[in-house]
Amino acid sequence: MQEIIETTRQELKKNIDEKTLQSSQRFFKEKIQLYGVKTAVVRKISTDVFKSLDLKTKTDIFELCEILFQSGILEESFVAYHWSYSVRKQYEATDIDLFATWIDSYINNWASCDTFCNHTVGELLERYPDQIRHLKDWALSNNRWMRRAAAVSLIVPARRGKFQEDIFEIADILLTDQDDMVQKGYGWMLKVTSGFYQDEVFRYVMENKTIMPRTALRYAIEKMPKAQKIEAMKR
Repeated sequence: MQEIIETTRQELKKNIDEKTLQSSQRFFKEKIQLYGVKTAVVRKISTDVFKSLDLKTKTDIFELCEILFQSGILEESFVAYHWSYSVRKQYEATDIDLFATWIDSYINNWASCDTFCNHTVGELLERYPDQIRHLKDWALSNNRWMRRAAAVSLIVPARRGKFQEDIFEIADILLTDQDDMVQKGYGWMLKVTSGFYQDEVFRYVMENKTIMPRTALRYAIEKMPKAQKIEAMKR
């Protein structure tokens, strides 16, 4: 295990780009630990190392992911997200508990939250729809990233028109959340949902616009026709 981790870290360190290192922090309000490796390069390193592995059982891969998460370094977390998604055919419903632990323990920025939740968590939910109930508990968490995860885990399924009822239930829970990262997350969820259910999302926004934070509202209506945007933005 440790040899695989060291190989991955050496490859990342060999590809440090000073410009990326200097510019990346401006995308985050939080202080982020990172090497400064371009996203496309991180993806290639992740893919190449994964292909070289002799064993690709879920247990082994999740153990590697745990080690990478513990470093707190952004690029290592991206590798972990990629590897966790690469064994998606082996997912079991109960893996949602481990994913929740990873979010609560290791995720500390929007990029990590969205990368992991859009793909790894979203895939599990599509395979095991009954596990969506956990997202409603996440939406009540004191951890801002758990609350954001409750929304952004549904982005990819929402693009396929899935989970409409659950999406509005989660939006209800997060509706007046004061954290801008959460507002952007559930606003994004509603925006994507509007691709299939524009009338329903518009109706939801109009019914709640007096209490919905403006950040969430703007995200939700972003893809709507101009006339609806104007109507939604009226006080």
